Amino acid sequence: MRGGAAGPSCLEANDWICGEYLRTRSQELVDATVQHLGITAVSVVLGLLVAFPLALVARRWRGAAGPVLGLTTVLYTVPSLAMFALLTPVFGVSAAVVVTGLVLYSLTILVRNILAGLQAVPAEVREAARGMGYGPARLLYEVELPLALPALVAGLRIATVSTVAMTTIGSVVGYGGLGNLIADGMAGFFKAEVLTASVLCVLLALLADLLLLGLQRLLTPWTRVQGRAKAGARRGARTAKAVG
Repeated sequence: MRGGAAGPSCLEANDWICGEYLRTRSQELVDATVQHLGITAVSVVLGLLVAFPLALVARRWRGAAGPVLGLTTVLYTVPSLAMFALLTPVFGVSAAVVVTGLVLYSLTILVRNILAGLQAVPAEVREAARGMGYGPARLLYEVELPLALPALVAGLRIATVSTVAMTTIGSVVGYGGLGNLIADGMAGFFKAEVLTASVLCVLLALLADLLLLGLQRLLTPWTRVQGRAKAGARRGARTAKAVG
């Protein structure tokens, strides 16, 4: 038998990287991650549902574009702690405070990108569709929206990554997902808890961004064809120049 007492565990030593923490607090980590994902997903979906009609209003009536974009920008400048404090008397201490705040923050990104995507649709494309008998609704959903998808998804990616990060601030009302663990860990200087929750938050943001990028490539196959065509044209031009 080996003599001597075993050294302190990583939990007792309060190490930054601790496998024992992962084993003993796995359910706590799973619960926090699920809450984080749920708040993020609901906030982004609701933000998109609110931003889309606002972008349509801003495009339809030019006089409304300034107020709509201005209002969403003002909302984005409100500090998150102040936003949650203002919403608490309305919703109480609940997840609705965090979700509502995150929805309001996402609007400036989503409205601007949706509007930019719709405005970038060539006028001749719209005219051709109208000449083929497309009405306003069919023109929007079958012509304009597909062509605006790259800009829309780009905004959705930014909004989603921002929402993943800002969900952590919901810990001030007890609904911050992984932010709750980060706040608790910082309060007690529990290194493993702070680092693990922070790394999981970063991984969630990266995973969400990659998933949305894959969705964009799946929904817009013509952009890859155009990219290959342009690359081929550039190679042909260089070859012709070299031969000449």
